[in-house]
Amino acid sequence: MTPSRPAGSQQVASDVRSSTDHFAVPLHSSSLSRRDCLRFGLGAFLAGVSGSSALAANSLLSAATSEPKSVAAIITVYFHNSHADVLLTKILEGWKHDGGPGPALKLASIYIDQPEGSEFGLPILEKHGIRRFNSIEEALTVGGQSIPVDGVLSIGEHGQYPVNELGQQLYPRKRFFQEITDTFRKYDRVVPVFNDKHISTVWEDAKWMYDRAVEMKVPFMSASSLPVTYRTQPLDLPHGSEIESAVGIGYSGLDIYGFHALECYQTIVERRRNAERGVKWVRCLEGKDVWDAVDGGWVDPEVLEAVYNVIPKSKPNIRDDEGTVLFQFEYTDGFRGAQFMVPTAGLTGVAVKVKGQKPIATGFEERPEPRYPHFAYLLKAIERMIHTGQATYPVERTLLTGGILDRALHSKFENGRKLLTPELQISYTPVDYPHAPMPDLLRAPGE
Repeated sequence: MTPSRPAGSQQVASDVRSSTDHFAVPLHSSSLSRRDCLRFGLGAFLAGVSGSSALAANSLLSAATSEPKSVAAIITVYFHNSHADVLLTKILEGWKHDGGPGPALKLASIYIDQPEGSEFGLPILEKHGIRRFNSIEEALTVGGQSIPVDGVLSIGEHGQYPVNELGQQLYPRKRFFQEITDTFRKYDRVVPVFNDKHISTVWEDAKWMYDRAVEMKVPFMSASSLPVTYRTQPLDLPHGSEIESAVGIGYSGLDIYGFHALECYQTIVERRRNAERGVKWVRCLEGKDVWDAVDGGWVDPEVLEAVYNVIPKSKPNIRDDEGTVLFQFEYTDGFRGAQFMVPTAGLTGVAVKVKGQKPIATGFEERPEPRYPHFAYLLKAIERMIHTGQATYPVERTLLTGGILDRALHSKFENGRKLLTPELQISYTPVDYPHAPMPDLLRAPGE
């Protein structure tokens, strides 16, 4: 997530840096390049490090001795701080975009849907000798008659694309995935695919993509970067927790940032007992209806206060923000979903109340330096999938959160009508996967 942010939203970014955060460890990448590390190994790397960096060196050796897997990138556009930049440039130039250590991946080829907006990225690709093709099929085959790559990164985010009446930007994610999987069929080979952000902004397209992935047995991931980012406060619940209430707060555009907010919310509430079996209805409330829902008992005011207290904002009282929207939904197990979108908030946050405890809350950080590190932790999860051939965490979570958002936007368009959602009764088993500052970015994939 790298769009422009409201004033005051960066104040959390410089807080709380863990000693285990390898972005804080001096890797001395100016002394030894990433390729040098791969070529010479631990001994050469140790020649450029000392003291507290030795621990990082051991991790670097682990990563450096992993044979990189090749990937093809299918993207909309490649400008500075675009999602293509903060993902692909980490493959090309290291986790910090400085020539230092990076993922055990190598970019074999690329297709750019809008090269006219990619003046920033084109010289980087040329510098690294990356072949750019005029079709998705050619990119996956690297111009040959087979699929030699080990995985695909489909980054359908940013660029000049139409917006529908619901406010959803119609990125070509379904077209990308259809052409990717058509190529799999043509050449009789399937490799893992990562699809950036929600599977598609439109529910019907997302479901089609998911169904095709299941049908073709494509290892498939699609996700926000925020579930794996740094958190302002510890909030890591065990599976089966007796969560009585949860409230989320997001900010900015309902479509573009509503997805991130809902994915963070789901990351927390999927830890409740008997989760996850999906959602049975959704609606979007505005104006007085938002506070009627709060005062009527749908939202625990203490939990709402807890999450509002941990995020930067420009108004001391959430009720003073006239533009606040509430995504209200109910899970099939009766758990009440409450996701606020608050224009004057400056961070995504979630608070929960576990039985017998006071509410606890956290914010999901978006540190800009070094080079939006939450995307590094997302890329680490992608790296693991490419190397193991298995999704790092369930794509069904993203299918569900994207579906909630789509139905909430439909409800808003229909003046807050409550929409039954049998299509969102999506079951999956949550997994344990860490967030920043873990896993160790310098460890080999799958360790």
